[in-house]
Amino acid sequence: MEISSGQVYRKLDATISEIEKAIVGKRDIITVIMVSLLAGGHVLVEDVPGTGKTTLASALGRATGLDFKRAQFTPDVTASDITGFNLFNKETNRFEFRSGIAMTNILLADEINRTSPKTQSALLEAMQERNVTVDGTTYRLPRPFMVIATQNELGFVGTFPLPEAQLDRFTVKVKMGYPTAEQEMKILTDRSGKDPLDDVTAVCSAEELEQYLELTGQVHVDDKIGQYIVSFVSATRKHPAVLLGASPRASLALMRCAQALALISGRTYVIPEDVSVMIPFVLSHRIHIKQEEKIKGVTPEHVLGDVKASIMYPFGKENA
Repeated sequence: MEISSGQVYRKLDATISEIEKAIVGKRDIITVIMVSLLAGGHVLVEDVPGTGKTTLASALGRATGLDFKRAQFTPDVTASDITGFNLFNKETNRFEFRSGIAMTNILLADEINRTSPKTQSALLEAMQERNVTVDGTTYRLPRPFMVIATQNELGFVGTFPLPEAQLDRFTVKVKMGYPTAEQEMKILTDRSGKDPLDDVTAVCSAEELEQYLELTGQVHVDDKIGQYIVSFVSATRKHPAVLLGASPRASLALMRCAQALALISGRTYVIPEDVSVMIPFVLSHRIHIKQEEKIKGVTPEHVLGDVKASIMYPFGKENA
């Protein structure tokens, strides 16, 4: 794989910069979402209302030139809205398939925790298998396919917690956070009533992204780095405060995300820092704390800090 010319790096960097036109001061978060796309994964975006979750997902669709659909997940959304359904055509005397919202490249599942767990689970097959099944017939989804699900933090009226099985399907989880005072002032002065998405144009194509997906899998991972990933993920299951730790799927996701971050950085090989940067995004939502430890204030981030301090870093350095 030859990326020394910087062609892939420049294209991906331009895509991130294009998305940044709509989302001020969130380049790190945008990069993590691009990592998930290149890793063939899905993204959970969590925060309070009004922090730009939906705008971010919409800007990604525009900048990548991919087919994009948005669904507002309300209590009356059904599984067939997601997967599609068969409709009887009187003229042909046959049932015809009508595709659902999942038949796209990027699906924005807006406020996914406002719909019931039963409907949330309808996304599982599409997210894991890249297909949907309706009345016994399986339909392949377009490639690439990524779900970006936004949710408001629990405690807001009308929210339902995502089940553990679905949380594990999300490759990364990010929080938008409030902008700084300077960034918020820039938002006010730049917008002046204009839609922030108006300036975002496609700088990438589906064909290019498909190629980059293949290149991601070719990025070299040293055995020592692979062992570090396995040891780190395994240690989350043994922590005394943890009820349920990260699964083997998390190990695969972490390795794939490290490869994607390396590619975005213009490298053909993973360095330890690629792994450490992605650890909180890939693992925090997969760690479930015991109730008695939650009461004490223990969080997944605390667990990750403990594990980081206890696992030998590849090729020396870091820890602490």
